[in-house]
Amino acid sequence: MKIVVGSDHAGFPLKADIVAFLKESGHDVDDVGSFDSNPVDFPDIAQLVCAKVRNAQAERGLLVCGTGVGAAIAANKVRGIRAAVCHDVHSAHQSVEHDDVNVMCIGAQIVGPWLARDLVASYLGATFDRGDADFVRRVEKLADMENEA
Repeated sequence: MKIVVGSDHAGFPLKADIVAFLKESGHDVDDVGSFDSNPVDFPDIAQLVCAKVRNAQAERGLLVCGTGVGAAIAANKVRGIRAAVCHDVHSAHQSVEHDDVNVMCIGAQIVGPWLARDLVASYLGATFDRGDADFVRRVEKLADMENEA
C-alpha cells in the first residue's frame, strides 16, 4: 500500500519508528517531513499529507504530533479527508470500517512505539464496510456537510 506520513517536531521521533515499521511491512512510504526536531507548524505538514491522499498519490495517510489532536483538526479542514485520532487498536480499525477514515493521527506523547505499530497495522489492515448501508449513508452525509460549507 502507498502510505504518506508526516509529523511535526513533537511527533518526529515516533514517526521515524513508524516509517521503519511500514517499510518492514512492505509498504511504499512517502515521508513528507518533518525531518528533524526543529519546530514546525503541524497544519503545514497535515496539508502535505492530505493533498497526497486527496489526489490519490497515496492510499492512506498517517500524521504524528504531540497528542494527535492538532493534526486531526488540520486534516479535517481538507475536503475529502476523514481523519481520526486513534490511541487504541479498536478505534484504529473501526474508524476505517465504519467511517472510511483515510488519515489516522497519533499522539507521540500519548503512545509509545510498540502501540503505534499495533495501531498502524490495525488501521492499514482495515477496509470500509461498503456492504453496510448505514455506514455508507453516514459517510455520504459527511461529504454532503463538506459541500455545504
